[in-house]
Amino acid sequence: MSVVKSPLSDADLKAVGEALRGALVDLVDLSLVAKQVHWNVVGPRFRSVHLQLDEVVDTARLHSDTVAERCSAIGVSPDGRSATVASRSAIGAVPEGWIKDVDAVQVLVRALGVVIVRMRERIVATGDPDPVSQDILIGLTGDLEKHAWMFQAESA
Repeated sequence: MSVVKSPLSDADLKAVGEALRGALVDLVDLSLVAKQVHWNVVGPRFRSVHLQLDEVVDTARLHSDTVAERCSAIGVSPDGRSATVASRSAIGAVPEGWIKDVDAVQVLVRALGVVIVRMRERIVATGDPDPVSQDILIGLTGDLEKHAWMFQAESA
């Protein structure tokens, strides 16, 4: 059941809905991963990495809300439930316990890399059916790529 009439055709709505729902899952999980690492990072670069992780959390949360609202605007129910995120995210598990700063950086480089690849696929998938959703995905991918660059520079 949809309470919002979509401006998209059924086929376009299916493709765009899958892309947006997938983006939401990845953003919710990225925020959780970054926060978990944030709480457990230790080492000589603790403070800088700790603060950098919060920036990723803020970015992921901001964009997850934008993506979820775009879902709603086109008649797709957003799904950020924990069970959905756990079963559909490709980020992978975060190590348990304290995480050395150099390892924390690598965890984020890998997580951001996985999410960015998937976002770029979604950018392509939404280009023809819904340039508005594509624009949202392009903007958030740019922000994620900036974080990936900064974390990679941390480990150079």
